[in-house]
Amino acid sequence: MKNSFKIPQLLLRIALGIGFLVTVSDRMGLLGPMGTENKNIEWGNWTNFITYTGTLMPYLDRPAVNVIGGIATLAETIIGIMLITGFKTRLAAIGSCMLTLVFALMMTIFLGIKAPINFAVFPVCTASLLLATIPVYNWSIDSLIMGKAE
Repeated sequence: MKNSFKIPQLLLRIALGIGFLVTVSDRMGLLGPMGTENKNIEWGNWTNFITYTGTLMPYLDRPAVNVIGGIATLAETIIGIMLITGFKTRLAAIGSCMLTLVFALMMTIFLGIKAPINFAVFPVCTASLLLATIPVYNWSIDSLIMGKAE
């Protein structure tokens, strides 16, 4: 059976991975400060990110939000790298789906349905789920390990 997922899975892995890494770069301030000149910068620094994260978890105090924000950021960094390189792709895709599903639920509950729509959380969640169902990840570390490199 011919694998028709070669290029789509590669593009999906790269798009999802870059999406995670750009988001992490934003909250680390690597893309510049938030402001009128940088309209595409959502947070611009860690403090702004944690303030926003606190709105998604109003039942936690600031130190706990900081820890959860750190865990989420670490998870997004690892998932992004795994997706781009194609290492443990199915696991990374499932992790991406679960993480963004939690984001979507928290955003919807505490900010309303428009927040996850504006951040495109639902498409990322479902694209990750779709990626997890693809049988072979060509041009990946996974395919090299399995001896199916093309």
